[in-house]
Amino acid sequence: MAQKPLLIRGAIPAFTLSAQDGDVLSSPISTKELIHLELQEEVESRLVKSKPCSFDQGPFSKQAIPSIDKPSWTLLLHGMEAHHPAAAAILSWFRFIPDARLDDLMISIASIGGGVGPHFDSYDVFLIQMSGRRRWRISEQKDLSLNTKLPLKILQNFKSEQEWTLAPGDMLYLPPHIAHDDIALDAGCQTWSVGLRSPSFKE
Repeated sequence: MAQKPLLIRGAIPAFTLSAQDGDVLSSPISTKELIHLELQEEVESRLVKSKPCSFDQGPFSKQAIPSIDKPSWTLLLHGMEAHHPAAAAILSWFRFIPDARLDDLMISIASIGGGVGPHFDSYDVFLIQMSGRRRWRISEQKDLSLNTKLPLKILQNFKSEQEWTLAPGDMLYLPPHIAHDDIALDAGCQTWSVGLRSPSFKE
């Protein structure tokens, strides 16, 4: 696996082809459907609000999820390949990777300004933009100290080195321990994430 971030424009050609034909291709799972799925007890979910910073674990009632027009919130839904065929289909694209390394497919849906703050992951991740635009700022900084005053694992001293805006169909690969921050630029912004676990010695 490459150890440098990699941006792939038009990773899903259908988005580009539909735009050329004057159509706007949208995510196969609508905002309404994602909220409905979140209400199910077996779906693991988290709600992150950025102003002020707060974090809650689901399941949530329908009334607890803000309107998509209300800014600065993100809903994270884990293991979506087990709950929707479209998510399972996307995860199947990564079957060239051994099953021992594939984690799950997480869907992030956000309102304008929504994000989880600058952080890093301890595993490889592919970030696929499915709806709306999201701005990513990344850094290969060595300082990965965390702000202990916040409820999330947010970096204390994030310094952006590169910045990209991803549109539907684009994909960003990030190797482990790359600092990154994301902000949704459109209401109903959806990013689908495929994480890769680090293999154990036996694996």
